[in-house]
Amino acid sequence: MRDVESPTPNMGVPAELAARMSMAEQHEYLRHKLSRRGLVRGGMIAVTATAVVGAAGGVAHADNGPALPKSANDDYDGVAVAPFGRHLSFGADPATEFSISWQTPVAVRKPFVRLGRAPWDLGHKVEAEVVALHTPALTPTGKPVDQYYLHVKLERLHPGTTYYYGVGHEGFDPADAEHFGTVGSFTTAPARSEHGRHSAPDPFTFTAFGDQGVSYHALGNDSVILAQNPAFHLHAGDIAYGDPAGQGLPADASQYDARTWDSFLFQTESVAKSVPWMVATGNHDMEAWYSPNGYGGDVARFPFIANGPDPAAAPGIYSFVYGNVAVISLDANDVSYEIPANFGITGGKQTAWLEQRLKAYRQQSGVDFIVVFFHHCAFSTTNQHASEGGVREQWVPLFEKYGVDLVINGHNHVYERTDGIAGGVVRSPLLIGGTHRPGTDGVVYATAGAAGRSLYSFPVADSYEGHEAAVDSVPTYHWVSGGGKVTETVAWSRVRYTNYSFLKVDVTPAPAGRTASMKVTALAEDGTRLDHFTIVRTAR
Repeated sequence: MRDVESPTPNMGVPAELAARMSMAEQHEYLRHKLSRRGLVRGGMIAVTATAVVGAAGGVAHADNGPALPKSANDDYDGVAVAPFGRHLSFGADPATEFSISWQTPVAVRKPFVRLGRAPWDLGHKVEAEVVALHTPALTPTGKPVDQYYLHVKLERLHPGTTYYYGVGHEGFDPADAEHFGTVGSFTTAPARSEHGRHSAPDPFTFTAFGDQGVSYHALGNDSVILAQNPAFHLHAGDIAYGDPAGQGLPADASQYDARTWDSFLFQTESVAKSVPWMVATGNHDMEAWYSPNGYGGDVARFPFIANGPDPAAAPGIYSFVYGNVAVISLDANDVSYEIPANFGITGGKQTAWLEQRLKAYRQQSGVDFIVVFFHHCAFSTTNQHASEGGVREQWVPLFEKYGVDLVINGHNHVYERTDGIAGGVVRSPLLIGGTHRPGTDGVVYATAGAAGRSLYSFPVADSYEGHEAAVDSVPTYHWVSGGGKVTETVAWSRVRYTNYSFLKVDVTPAPAGRTASMKVTALAEDGTRLDHFTIVRTAR
């Protein structure tokens, strides 16, 4: 078990200090302040359980670790406690590596996953790693809050295979008849060919949004996403909003509520128990107490793929390939001029790694499309955040150099989609229903930040499918170094919609030399189509 503490929320960073402090400085301030008051518990307790599913279906078990630490609930009856908040994620190779994660309300004994090829045959039992987050007191109740997150990493799975699983602990076994309804399933990615292909892999779908939180509308989006039967889902940051301030621990720390994550994972389980939920880190995901970079809570809840340039400093930087699509997750907090709490956290490593990944994927046989997702918008016209100049300076030239096919952002709580952009101007207009050729038409940017939080606004009228209100230019601004704004008038804002929505991407691979496609569709929370266009490339 890894044990991480959190602060008494009514003892946050004063507003005048927080505005000038980095995330690491906020972390140190809180640790020092609370240590003087005797609220910091000592010691870190570590137990790691890893699990490997062999090619023939065998399971290697880790040794039992030391007993869980004592807690207020140490004498519970495990029969009365049910797991919740199941969420899946890929490993570095989605065809052979998965992680299963969940939560329990108390420190359960001997947590595990059962795994098999049929729901009635869950013969493989794998021990889980436990990560505990402790909050000594929580406003407004003033009572301690303990959160327990459990993870099992699976390797050497079979490509293109459906597995059934159940999560449990001593006193709760998903293989028992009374708990059979808790059994879930997932399907690994199909095997990939890295040496060209003579036949087309099967089509697949993935979905994406950002800025979800916990709300009726967030649940509505989840319901429509589930109906799309996606192979995976991308969350572009600002995940649960345990910290509503968005710059680290709030100045008025009574706003911070770690329990928001419990509600979020419970809400998300309807989709994430069967659809890998791949997250990027946004500004509301920096929680200063847990670690100097603010990401300690995120790492406790999500087993990020650890193939980025510095997983310890910035775990939200990683990549994977599913079918013929390479996906790259970036941490825009590292380059944000607007919210600089973690500015420069990778020391330039992220941008260098990004170029290396883009170059490698563009040369890799079998990879046709590159999709990049992260939080802060490169190109958006909302009145609230508009565009992030740090992203434009650091990453946009690389997107254009290597012909990125689609960039997905959150941060602005709307749907907005650009024309094809190169050099900051429209390279090729992309009308609703149009076809985009990245080699000549520039890069398309989609802001999909209307997943569930309160909505933002545009300086001009909405314009979306069936309700087009095209304009030649939009007055807006972008953030610059030092936190200032520079006004600009732009022509690239093609589609704008100020209500709840998400992205659906239907990928149709093709044999080498033929045309592969990604059809991108924006859907409202009731399933109404708001926008659609198709990106095409010659398959390699």
